[in-house]
Amino acid sequence: MAQRLELQTLLLTLAPRVYFQPPPTMVMEYPCIVYNRDNVKTEYADDLPYKHRTRYQVTVIDRDPDSPIPAKVAALPSALFDRFYTADNLNHDVYQLFF
Repeated sequence: MAQRLELQTLLLTLAPRVYFQPPPTMVMEYPCIVYNRDNVKTEYADDLPYKHRTRYQVTVIDRDPDSPIPAKVAALPSALFDRFYTADNLNHDVYQLFF
């Protein structure tokens, strides 16, 4: 959990609002970053797990199609651009990030 809170703190330096797994009823303000745990990569030695890396899906949501926030997320170590889409006149840039 401490690791996720470190990620939360880091993301707050990139965007004014950051939400972790917000419920569907939450009213979000934009621009923002929404993130959730997406996957865990486990490495093995001698058939035993010795290292787990958590992957997060990080979505930048902004009304501005030229928002500077996606470039900031893309500059993070291990960030990988996944896709872009628009919904409800909002731009969504989705990244995968191991943290």
